[in-house]
Amino acid sequence: MKILLFLVAASCLLVAPAQTEPQQELAQGAPTANQPEAPKSPDEKEQPDRQADRSALAVKPGPPAIQQKDLYEGTGYFRPFLRMPKYILQDQKAIWTSPAHSKKSDIKWWAIFGTATAALIATDQWSVKVLPNNSSQVSVSTWASRFGSAYFLIPLGSAFYFGGTAKHEERFRETGLIGFEALVDATLVGEALKLVADRARPLEANGKGRFEDSPGARWSSGFPSGHALSSWSMASVIAHQYPHPRIIPILAYGLASTVIFARVGARQHFPGDVVAGSAIGWFVGDFAYGKRHNRSLDQNPTIAQRILDHVRLGASIE
Repeated sequence: MKILLFLVAASCLLVAPAQTEPQQELAQGAPTANQPEAPKSPDEKEQPDRQADRSALAVKPGPPAIQQKDLYEGTGYFRPFLRMPKYILQDQKAIWTSPAHSKKSDIKWWAIFGTATAALIATDQWSVKVLPNNSSQVSVSTWASRFGSAYFLIPLGSAFYFGGTAKHEERFRETGLIGFEALVDATLVGEALKLVADRARPLEANGKGRFEDSPGARWSSGFPSGHALSSWSMASVIAHQYPHPRIIPILAYGLASTVIFARVGARQHFPGDVVAGSAIGWFVGDFAYGKRHNRSLDQNPTIAQRILDHVRLGASIE
């Protein structure tokens, strides 16, 4: 019972919005605390605050993933990777110290995800027995869960970065970089929790899902789901970066949801494992985006927006 309460609390603490300390180096062109924001043009005034619409965390912007010296009029395409280790260390400090910086209004997140995780863990044994648990279910679910694996998500992030490099599309490059940073952050958080939890998977230890009862290595225990952490952190970054058209976040979150259902269907995780992993992964992606997004890139239309504008134009001509 003690380890259960600890893990529920830990999952809530990690998804609590982190009020991080201000960084010395801010995004290019972003106003500082003591510097008033430049007047907006009429066109800018008509545009909604996209940043506020896409972030649930009150994150103070830090050094962006894509900086002015990384742009095509600048120098080098691999420079951002050299800064990545320092950024990840800063992220981990902010994530693990988030309880000390949380606001009273953040208690709702503790209540929502803490209650959901505790309820699912308490009913996990019954939930997995409801499934057919036949060979077809396990086979299809095992195949579908590959979309949440490292050998799918890392190439996906690489495709964003190197595809953006080839097409001179900075938002694509930034999506790949922030996605990679979120994946590393989520993996580090997940492995730390796995070491503490050591929870048996559905096919281990008589399927009771007890903590401190995994027969394998502690870092491969069931709680939380690593696939859920990774897929939801990447989906969060993509959905935050491309909130319009709506089909993009729908596809991103739909694929991540497919992964977590598949992990349960493959009998690799209990429902409580995947829900905790999904919640933590989403907030890690949200945090990484809020911390590393270069706001100056919002002034340029995305590839998807340009394609849709062209389609509408063609339809009006016809």
